[in-house]
Amino acid sequence: MTSIKDLEQAPSGTQLELPTFLDGIKFNDQGLVPAIAQDTSSGSVLMLAWMNRQAIEQTLSSGQVVYFSRSRQALWRKGETSGNTQALQSMHFDCDADAILLQVEQLGPACHTNRENCFYLRVANDLVTVTKSPPTARQ
Repeated sequence: MTSIKDLEQAPSGTQLELPTFLDGIKFNDQGLVPAIAQDTSSGSVLMLAWMNRQAIEQTLSSGQVVYFSRSRQALWRKGETSGNTQALQSMHFDCDADAILLQVEQLGPACHTNRENCFYLRVANDLVTVTKSPPTARQ
């Protein structure tokens, strides 16, 4: 096996060296790939963020999820300021190697709004509805 493409028809258990696999990831023009974080215990989809190769490598080596912040143009360890960290349980790529699924152990809320997850805006008919209120501040 020499490429991601070779894995499409490969039997279960087939392996490819990590550096070779990372060389084949379909990063966008900014060198990023979308990463979906999913809570391993509940199955809830927590958030979508972006990773570059360095973020992927740091996540795999540290066990703590690292993303790339498009607004700051810098690596960002999830929870570095909030304390709401994500411990990597497993990392999966889709069949085209252009999206990542991170199964994580989430400590605290995943969303910067302090909600459990970032997907609280539901579209129905011609309306967008907030489905979860932000936590109230403790007095």
